[in-house]
Amino acid sequence: MTSRHAHDDTRWELGPVVGPADPHDHAGCSTPVPESSDLPARLDAAVTALTELRGPTFSFTVEPDPESVTEARHFAVSRLAEWGVAELTDDVGLVVSELVTNALRHSGGTSRGRPGGVHRAGVYDDPADPLGSAPSAIRLRLAFQAPWLLCGILDASPAAPRRKEPDYIAETGRGLHLVESFSVRWGWRAIPRGKVVWALFRSP
Repeated sequence: MTSRHAHDDTRWELGPVVGPADPHDHAGCSTPVPESSDLPARLDAAVTALTELRGPTFSFTVEPDPESVTEARHFAVSRLAEWGVAELTDDVGLVVSELVTNALRHSGGTSRGRPGGVHRAGVYDDPADPLGSAPSAIRLRLAFQAPWLLCGILDASPAAPRRKEPDYIAETGRGLHLVESFSVRWGWRAIPRGKVVWALFRSP
């Protein structure tokens, strides 16, 4: 589950590149992506910190509205500018758009009546319940530790992301392939009441 842009950086101990999807998969079919397991220790800890809002992690609540994808992308882009890594804008913006779109499409949206906004560590009472027991919440989270940026989309669906063989004529179905192509590494893991789909980026 590593893109062709993968870097071998021992500081993050990214580990070996995993090969592409099974070439025998038939076009139009979709297969569940295996849950991330046996991640390098530092990356595993970073993903855990992202889900628990520990450390320099920022969170944005995605509302069940068509404009939410644009708002989430703008949130991410503004953070990149503040962190001085605007060169990641195109890649991160595209991946955020794809992951938020997927979450809105497959997890049933978010809880109404709960305003979106920026949250810092300590806002939620229970770090073991990163979605605050909301039945269908979606949250975008970003953490930056130079030169690495970690992005995560948390949603209330326990279902694994599904990789679909792209139909290059169709307008949809290429989301996870784009995530793979524009990130260093990506994956997902189960969390209380849902999952997080994460993507890792490296500033030049």
